[in-house]
Amino acid sequence: MRQIALSLSLAGLSFVMTAIWGGPLLRILRHYKIGKIIRVEEPGHHGVKMGTPTMGGVMFIFPVLLFSGLLNAAALIGGLSGAVGVGRSILLPMAVMAGFAVLGAVDDWEGIRGKRKGDGMRARTKFMFQVLLALVAAYILKYQMDAPDMYFPGIFFKVELGWWYVPIAAFIIVAESNAINFTDGLDGLAGLIAATAIAAFGGIALMQEQVYIARFCFILVGALFGFLWFNVHPAELFMGDTGSLSLGAVLAVVALMEGQWLMLLIIGIIPLSEMLSVVIQIGYFKWTKGKRFFKMAPIHLHFELLGWSETQVVQRFWLIGLMAALIGIGLSQV
Repeated sequence: MRQIALSLSLAGLSFVMTAIWGGPLLRILRHYKIGKIIRVEEPGHHGVKMGTPTMGGVMFIFPVLLFSGLLNAAALIGGLSGAVGVGRSILLPMAVMAGFAVLGAVDDWEGIRGKRKGDGMRARTKFMFQVLLALVAAYILKYQMDAPDMYFPGIFFKVELGWWYVPIAAFIIVAESNAINFTDGLDGLAGLIAATAIAAFGGIALMQEQVYIARFCFILVGALFGFLWFNVHPAELFMGDTGSLSLGAVLAVVALMEGQWLMLLIIGIIPLSEMLSVVIQIGYFKWTKGKRFFKMAPIHLHFELLGWSETQVVQRFWLIGLMAALIGIGLSQV
């Protein structure tokens, strides 16, 4: 009970910290004109978002890294074991968040001021760096942290993967990173979905008595709420790839550290649907030589073109994500 109270208190402090420094950061982004460029093929009303400050992921990433680092300083400096559940276990999600945030920031900057203005980094280049970062994280999970093997709920034996754990875990990290990236397209959508999923995995960590992971998760949830203060419709800033790539990667790493990778398919049903919609759209377009399966992908744009308002899409997707999170928490205990 004490750990639950502490984790929720940390979420509150993180929210306040993020909300306080959000205003000055927003002014800085506006001053240097770090504004989003809207794709011409997006629904017409998205044009009003042109120039809205982006790279806003810094707003929640910086407080999470600072707060988590300070909170765990004694354990990190004290030379505790690297096993999951103690102080050093928090280093990996912090490092993954920082690494993918830097990659996303480079992509955002390239799309705003670089040679590929409006497009960002080449997809192949970005994907290569994602895979590299994910492989390093997966190797550390397997051979340095002795993370739990992957298993299926309801089956009373674990699937021993051996060295196959590394490429499979890397695939999950890259896939989830891109899934949240695709989800980030409407005001507040990615932030709400990610906060709900991370809170669910934070709850699972508490039930597993992995208190350091739980604290990290709830610090991140509080920071995301602080970011959403500025990101809900009409958004004053966007998280950009700086935020979305790092959120997805951290979500996957936390799930892997808990041995609950399969719950990403349920708790992360909205990001999964967004990613699959893009895959289906591209595959169907090539197969039919020009026809579209959806009106537009990712799927949140499809529903907008069906007549749903932006607010309706965000709220309905979030309700689905919330129910999926509750179901996922329950299934994780089977």
